[in-house]
Amino acid sequence: MKVLGVIVEYNPFHNGHLYHLSLAKEIVEPEYTIAVMSGNFCQRGEPAVIDKFARTEIALRMGVDVVLELPTVFATQDAGGFAFGAVSLLDATGVVTDVVFGSESNDIDFLWQVAKILFEQPEEYRVSLHEELKKGHSFPNARKFALMKYFSFKGWNERNILRLEKSNDILGVEYLHSALRIGSPIRFHTIKRVGAEEKDVSFKGRFSSATAIRNLLREKRWNEARESLPEASYEVLMREFKEGRGPVFLEHIGDFMLAFFRLKDREYFEKIHGFSEGLEKRFQVCSRRTGSYRDFLECVKTKRFTFSRIRRLCLFSVLEMSKKFVEKSNVRGPQYLRVLGFTEKGREILAVMRKKAKLPIVTNMSLYRKILKRTELPVDKNLFIEQLQLDVKSTNFYSMFFPSKEQRCGERDFAIHPVFLRAET
Repeated sequence: MKVLGVIVEYNPFHNGHLYHLSLAKEIVEPEYTIAVMSGNFCQRGEPAVIDKFARTEIALRMGVDVVLELPTVFATQDAGGFAFGAVSLLDATGVVTDVVFGSESNDIDFLWQVAKILFEQPEEYRVSLHEELKKGHSFPNARKFALMKYFSFKGWNERNILRLEKSNDILGVEYLHSALRIGSPIRFHTIKRVGAEEKDVSFKGRFSSATAIRNLLREKRWNEARESLPEASYEVLMREFKEGRGPVFLEHIGDFMLAFFRLKDREYFEKIHGFSEGLEKRFQVCSRRTGSYRDFLECVKTKRFTFSRIRRLCLFSVLEMSKKFVEKSNVRGPQYLRVLGFTEKGREILAVMRKKAKLPIVTNMSLYRKILKRTELPVDKNLFIEQLQLDVKSTNFYSMFFPSKEQRCGERDFAIHPVFLRAET
């Protein structure tokens, strides 16, 4: 049996995602497709434009059989943490045989070559990385320069590393690195990315980037956005907007964050994951010197600290993600498989997963303590609860920024059951 795994954010699901999903199925010819999807906050440190339940519905309508939530502790980390959580989840299903991801280079052999260097950490590479970090480069740039030096040392074409400046290839290397780290037998395949690049803000018609589409939605340019979206995605987006459950953008939560930071001292930030090299002082000072979230980000940013990293730190701070908790998660991995939705066909593979999964499966959030008590699987029960409670906390925080006050009630994780899509008759 072949089971396809895909790692997604679907923020929102657009024509490029449909192309990827369709071609992935052609490559693998799976009997079932399982998606690991970010919850209400995404890897760039931003809220999803609509919530995880609505995005799950779209995914199911577009051909996914089961959607699992990538726990918040991994969904909001950098490429390495994000990939480790996602690959670990797919491996823990016990059924996923193949993963297909988008790639700018579409060169799986080259990506494996780099992943093995990151996994094996040869001395020449480690020394170069340390030297580049001491020069003040951000970690992604320091790693790029260190890899170039290592390629040159080995007599390989060092300019090949410049291909890793694109976001999908960077993530792809981390997926492969994570697979090596956990010893996963999953087979990996690539699809050549088509259309606009992820950070391209300009409207490119049918294959516009997710960033460009979110900007169109922000500006209420519905017809242009519709051109870049499958009809089911557009329908769900418009329904969520009409009922007051979106859109949610970074600027909606920014003022709250800025006020929150002003209430905290340096000691608070020092306990939060990701704070080092004086960032705790920059957060404290910049929150009091600026009057808008955008100005705050500009104030904190330096050559070494990118906007994405700062936005992630903002989320870590508000969600109180401690160093100890995140570091433990990055060693032990996810501790459960949270089902956000499934189709009638998906029921079949869920039944198989219940026999083969390496982690407990949570479909009814109200029963998670009973599930944890009964499981015989080797999970860290305290970490299980911490990771799950963070997902609940992030949903409670996210829903406070719905446009409709009537929709802002908390505990949505307990009030809403997994999305179930019946087969069309």
